[in-house]
Amino acid sequence: MSSQIHAKITGPIVMIGFGSIGKGTLPLIERHFEYDKSRFVIIDPHDDGALAKQHGVRFIQQGVTRDNYRELLVPLLTAGGGQGFCVNLSVDTSSVDIMTLCREIGALYIDTVVEPWAGFYFDKQMGVEQRSNYALRETLLAARRKSPGGTTAVSTCGANPGMVSWFVKQALLDIAKDTKTEIVEPKSREGWAQLMHKLGVKGIHIAERDTQRSKNPKPMDVFVNTWSVEGFVSEGMQPAELGWGTHEKWMPDNGRCHTEGCGAAIYLLQPGANTRVRSWCPTPGAQYGFLVTHNESISIADYYTVRDGDKVVYRPTCHYAYHPANDAVLSLHEIFGATGKMQQKWHILDENEIVDGIDELGVLLYGHGKNAYWYGSQLSIEETRRIAPYQNATGLQVSSAVLAGMVWALENPTAGIVEADEMDFRRCLEIQTPYLGPVKGYYTDWTPLNDRPGLFPEDIDTSDPWQFRNILVR
Repeated sequence: MSSQIHAKITGPIVMIGFGSIGKGTLPLIERHFEYDKSRFVIIDPHDDGALAKQHGVRFIQQGVTRDNYRELLVPLLTAGGGQGFCVNLSVDTSSVDIMTLCREIGALYIDTVVEPWAGFYFDKQMGVEQRSNYALRETLLAARRKSPGGTTAVSTCGANPGMVSWFVKQALLDIAKDTKTEIVEPKSREGWAQLMHKLGVKGIHIAERDTQRSKNPKPMDVFVNTWSVEGFVSEGMQPAELGWGTHEKWMPDNGRCHTEGCGAAIYLLQPGANTRVRSWCPTPGAQYGFLVTHNESISIADYYTVRDGDKVVYRPTCHYAYHPANDAVLSLHEIFGATGKMQQKWHILDENEIVDGIDELGVLLYGHGKNAYWYGSQLSIEETRRIAPYQNATGLQVSSAVLAGMVWALENPTAGIVEADEMDFRRCLEIQTPYLGPVKGYYTDWTPLNDRPGLFPEDIDTSDPWQFRNILVR
């Protein structure tokens, strides 16, 4: 693997959070940036700091909280001059508050999720709508309206959300070429939205299948996952959310629209990790996925909205369709079977205990002239071991997106608050693709109406296979 230096970081680097993604990101920062190692600091309340110290990086074992974040972070991000860079890979830390602080002091910022302060996800006093990713994203958009332009803060730039937004643009260009649609590559949000509308795309699944398997069977009362257990459980317990397309003719009885904000999404009165949808990935073919809420489900639907004045003319449906590693599926069954009680122990599978498997993560654009097109990464554990340490395939898809986002921020230091949809997808994929294994596109004639056994009556819409009515498992 090449160790090309992509950019120079002139000030301190402060990494908040040193879980599986932080550990995987550390060697990529070392490999691809020029920086002052004496001013690289990692903060985490749970890790022992052994790996950080092994790499000669200062480690602070402390939580970043609402009460201490300013007094803790400002000295670290300004020490020694230059432009600091805050890499926020933690849970229970407010992304909007920390990015606002960074922009106040001129430090660059990146995260992988719009994260709230501790307690948000499981606050029973909050309404379902308030606990949604839609609501969290609206706080980000409000911060941007309040302070437009200025120092770059890259929001939600992991694999998904993040990388998948870059895949959507490449997939659109592929479909245009393969349907012989004459286009000029768009240069604006409006242009991209018009292109998607012109191609007849009805919706997008962030379609993922993780087949990584452990050498050891999952024990009872242990949540086993290939990435952050805290992160997965938190988002899985939020309401199922999806960008809501203009072609939809039916909404579930427990579906709700938002009364404020961009209006691009709906939510269901049930947890995403207990909501199944029909989808498709190249390796398994047709599969069930979980409709877990993600920022990109909302941001992509919003980005590709076509308006005529205040009227929405076109919008795609967009949502996650996630089949995690089998051990994680079993872990979810345990949680919901125990009425939401978390397991006593959590475990993230590392690269040494996974026997085989890939994380097949891409975007399935459907409803256009060639039916459906999946474009994405098919990264194996074997390839991951060969090219980067301290992570499995799932982790590398995330950490390499963080790398790409950091490079883009350094090359565009005054872009203000940005989402992945707004970044240069070609430049970001140029940086990231060496870490993604095969990146390919596949057309399929599958629809949600295919191969249904027909043994029981179903409430489906045969006039349009791509209605959410046919995708949702009821």
